Amino acid sequence: MSTLTQCERDLLSGKITSRELTERSFARIRDPQGEGKRTFIRVFEEQALATADASDAMRRAGCPAAPLAGLPISVKDLFDVAGFTTLAGSTVLADRPPAAHDAVAVARLRAAGAVIVGTTNMTEFANGGLGLNPHYGTPRNPWDRTNGRIPGGSSSGAAVSVTDGMSVAAIGGDTAGSVRTPAGLCGIVGFKPTACRVPLRGTIPLAPSLDSIGVLANTVACCARVDAVLSGDEPVVADEIAPASLRFAVPKAVVFDGADAHVTAAFSRALSVLSRAGCKITEIEFAELGELPKLGGKCSFHVAEGYAWHRQLLARKAAQYDPIIAMRLASGAAITAAEYIDLVNARRDLIDRARTTTRTFDAVLMPTVAVIAPRITDVTAETAYLKNNFLIIRNAGIANFLDRCAISLPCHRTGDAPVGLTMMSEAMADRRLLCMARGVETALAETRCGD
Repeated sequence: MSTLTQCERDLLSGKITSRELTERSFARIRDPQGEGKRTFIRVFEEQALATADASDAMRRAGCPAAPLAGLPISVKDLFDVAGFTTLAGSTVLADRPPAAHDAVAVARLRAAGAVIVGTTNMTEFANGGLGLNPHYGTPRNPWDRTNGRIPGGSSSGAAVSVTDGMSVAAIGGDTAGSVRTPAGLCGIVGFKPTACRVPLRGTIPLAPSLDSIGVLANTVACCARVDAVLSGDEPVVADEIAPASLRFAVPKAVVFDGADAHVTAAFSRALSVLSRAGCKITEIEFAELGELPKLGGKCSFHVAEGYAWHRQLLARKAAQYDPIIAMRLASGAAITAAEYIDLVNARRDLIDRARTTTRTFDAVLMPTVAVIAPRITDVTAETAYLKNNFLIIRNAGIANFLDRCAISLPCHRTGDAPVGLTMMSEAMADRRLLCMARGVETALAETRCGD
């Protein structure tokens, strides 16, 4: 599990070339004992090696290096890649014409010198947090492949491409935690920016009111580097802010409901470490979170906006969808315009009230996912799927509904089931959140090794 920074250092020192780094990525993708065939829907080996060779030639010639020059990065199958049909983890779109242009996010990665190795598997049309895919298979969680546990979704392949060294970073869509959920369950870092910072053009939508584009990688610094490229910021390394100067809030409401003992123990150890580092941590009621389950009932943005995009496809090709996904999307037909407008207004009001509740804190802390990754075989039946999906996306989806930025950091002990700690900050506080997360990441290295 190499970091982006380590790979860049090796490239600059001549220890490795971009071609060698890229060939290593494809060797892991092709490994018959590995997860590559379930992790990637499409690979771009010829294009990627040509890009790597060009990067090596420019480096030998002494040309200034682009921010991500020569680094293998994967993109979720949700993003347009020029010359290829965007499938969104489905077979429904196979007859669509190839994309004429790269999605903005992909174009910015290319301009920054990234080597795009392929498009990663995902929950069909990004509609679910478990990461299951009946069309292309489900990549198994790296923590426990013997029992075949879920990777989390919807950016399932993105997470596994990073954990297994098939890429040094990945990008994915995040509508209700689709970047942070698999990052938390697989033991890596996942960052969701304030939605408006990264353009969505060229991305198949799920719920445009909530959709955002995030990064999965092995460290906060890696995520910060890629996010700077995606958002058009200056490609600078986020400075580390020491936890001793920070004030964090931990909600009493909702986020621990149904949590298993392993998650609560890992989260408590992490809070103890941060307290010893001088961080001021306060439990708060945050009663507004208790309103979210009601707002996500019959009329949710996923259902209403998802149905609006899919209704014609459902009319023609419903049988080609994952049946559970088709059922969830089709339920949007019963939503009235008045109900949708009520939801939009309720969200705006909740955002304002939540801002008042947390404005004196630097960030809100919570477990990224309330449970450890269940076995794939335990969540495939419809009832189990729906129950587990709600529990697994519930905490991560808070940041999307409140239009905030958030990051998930691993806080479990090495060898244990992965557990993520979420830091959620206010809208447009992204760069400061990344700086704070670097400090927290350093502090949590203690709990990762033991008590």
